[in-house]
Amino acid sequence: MLDVRRLRLLRELSHRGTIAAVAEALAYTPSAVSQQLTALEREAGVALLERTGRRVRLTPAAVGLVRHAETVLAALAEAEAGLARARADVVGPLRIGVFPSAVVALLTPALVSLSTDHPAVDLMVTELDPSGVPDALRDGRLDVALVQEYDHVPAVADAGLYTEHLLDEVVHLADGDLRSPGDSDLRSPGDSDLRSPGDSDLRAPGDETTPGDLLGKYRDSDWIAGTPGTLCHSLTVRVCEAAGFTPRIRHHADDFGTVLALVGAGQGTALVPDLGIPRPDGARGAPPVMLTPLPIRRRTHLACRRGTESDPVIAAARSALGVAAARVGTDPATTGPASAAAPGHRRRPDLR
Repeated sequence: MLDVRRLRLLRELSHRGTIAAVAEALAYTPSAVSQQLTALEREAGVALLERTGRRVRLTPAAVGLVRHAETVLAALAEAEAGLARARADVVGPLRIGVFPSAVVALLTPALVSLSTDHPAVDLMVTELDPSGVPDALRDGRLDVALVQEYDHVPAVADAGLYTEHLLDEVVHLADGDLRSPGDSDLRSPGDSDLRSPGDSDLRAPGDETTPGDLLGKYRDSDWIAGTPGTLCHSLTVRVCEAAGFTPRIRHHADDFGTVLALVGAGQGTALVPDLGIPRPDGARGAPPVMLTPLPIRRRTHLACRRGTESDPVIAAARSALGVAAARVGTDPATTGPASAAAPGHRRRPDLR
């Protein structure tokens, strides 16, 4: 019979790519991981790894086994969740991962609700970029997390994770030019047309304006983007490339408050989602910024290990976060908590 713990190691190797990365994530030594995988090969009776120097690659048989491992591990998690439900207690640790712009509108009210309704739940919050969430969930550092995707940066499907949609937001172009739209034509001659699969649904009937119509005039501007490797950085690069140019990124910042401050100081242009825009009562002295809504959406999802979604503690978190998201507003046509710009910020008419 195949050992479940060894199947988990193989699954982790398929995601992380190297034995050293698996060992670091699961607090093993590389030699221990290698020994366990060799034992799994003996149990399977077929070669699972192809060794090329110091690196290994999964064989076709191993790839198939990983798919079964995902099913087995999810079934075990579901069985544990069933036992937890049988105890009828909502008690235990809850390790939550969150990206910064979701803290105020989504996480904070959910934490208040969880603390009030389920005081025996031990809440622990970790701030991290969504790109690091899958690994953190699989290796047990997190139990539940908020993840995001953009129209131009869709999430990569992960068979080992359960996800559910929470919220849609508008993405805005932020620049320090406070002139009204009538002061200059938003379409520059020769601008590329930018269209994503959902654009036709996001524009009003007869409205031919696209992100490329507006972004074209910023092809020679400096840009502010997230740290390379983050979704926000990828969004800026892909949207600009779809508009026909490569952005000249001068500044990197992962906090949208910092991004807007840099924009207001005349340091460049940026893309900012609704939840990244300060509320009217939270940005005293903010530098002036023009915010132009684009037909681009950011979608926020809850994620946990597949099979654990019915665990009482995680189910409580799902409920609390769902209520918080509903209060923000899940209608893609709304602008959520940032519908009134913070002091110093102005909005151009919606281009959708």
